[in-house]
Amino acid sequence: MTIREGNLEAPTRHPVDWKNPDFYDEAKAFAELERIFDICHGCRRCVSLCQSFPNLFDLVDATEDGEVHGVKKEDYWKVVDQCYLCDLCYMTKCPYVPPHPWNLDFPHTMLRAKAIKFRNGGVKGSEKFLASTDVHGSFAGIPIVVQTINAVNRTKAARGVMESVLDVHKDAWMPELAASRFRWSAKKQGSATQVKDGKASPGKVAIFSTCYVNYNEPGIGHDLVASLEHNEVPYVIVEKESCCGMPKLELGDLEGVAKHKEKNIPVLAKYARDGYAIVTPVPSCTLMFKQELPLLFPDDADVKAVQAAMFDPFEYFMARHRDGLLKTDFKNPLGKVSYHVPCHGRVQKIGRKTEELLKLIGQTVTLQLNTVERCSGHAGTYGVKKPYHETALKIGKPVFKSMAKDTPDWIGSDCPMAGHHIAQGLQVNGLPAAKIAHPLTLLRHAYGV
Repeated sequence: MTIREGNLEAPTRHPVDWKNPDFYDEAKAFAELERIFDICHGCRRCVSLCQSFPNLFDLVDATEDGEVHGVKKEDYWKVVDQCYLCDLCYMTKCPYVPPHPWNLDFPHTMLRAKAIKFRNGGVKGSEKFLASTDVHGSFAGIPIVVQTINAVNRTKAARGVMESVLDVHKDAWMPELAASRFRWSAKKQGSATQVKDGKASPGKVAIFSTCYVNYNEPGIGHDLVASLEHNEVPYVIVEKESCCGMPKLELGDLEGVAKHKEKNIPVLAKYARDGYAIVTPVPSCTLMFKQELPLLFPDDADVKAVQAAMFDPFEYFMARHRDGLLKTDFKNPLGKVSYHVPCHGRVQKIGRKTEELLKLIGQTVTLQLNTVERCSGHAGTYGVKKPYHETALKIGKPVFKSMAKDTPDWIGSDCPMAGHHIAQGLQVNGLPAAKIAHPLTLLRHAYGV
């Protein structure tokens, strides 16, 4: 295929037509996969992003004439299974995305294939369990049970069982369950007086804690609350919440996504219509409400209302700053900080808001910032699975080296799982270790609250 000039306009996204029976027609889906693969093979611009593209190009190069039509259809899964829907190819690399007439959407074509695989029973029970964050998170906060589970999971024997039964690599970092859930331990609301709305920022916040913060690292949520309180921004913890659905999306379980949507959206829409900024402290969850659910349910008015009200925490804080409403009375120096921009933050079309706030801190107290913008390789459950863990470490190796630059005092990422994966990568590669801190933790520390 001859490559013609790519599109230079901003990428646009078409809704995912997942309720159309043709969406699950395997022959039609594979025809689209072949069309997409042919374009990608002729371009190869995304070769460094993830393992999907090297696998594709190796398959093509191994054919007799070096063309996609020579690749066996069953080998297409070697490309599909390596895609973790980070969206970087679509948002940062590909010149043939809409409005280009070639209409190339690599991640959502992979999503279609994953959905077919899921519907056909091709996804293992272990993968379904890993994606059921509300299920294994339900043990968090239960006295004795939490301590027992965490202690057992640290043993080599337990990790061996997890590898054989759940396909979780025995050496992969795994989060522990929290002794007290965020939603149980946080004040349900703070500051009774509403502060001034800004042009870019509502004057009150509804916190959607996310499964990870609620069940695994509640301290991140408490750090968010402390910074909101310091800025005298009233907040509430949303009345109830379910998983955002991103782990189900990554498996192609679109019906599972829909079930979580039906639990979350009616609740969140009320906050949106009451003028709250809805803030989620994990980028994947924010992206789910900002992009994926609106594309899966394009005609749902409540989904659109939530989309419009949804904020990344640093997007919100910098909006307050633009409105002249953010306090900059930073007290504590942070020293040398290596900050990682996660993929699901990069594709939200909000810019580097965390970096902007960290630089703002550096105008008042000592902060030497090193920003790294590349995939860490963790990618949700991808980095912990036995078939992919070593690949995840390989993908992240350039990030590990960059994060270790100048021997930082702190390393962190908006994606807390990526932060821990990077810490493991530093250790595996013999690089200097550093303390791990989520950027919200660093913000609270700088405020001294």
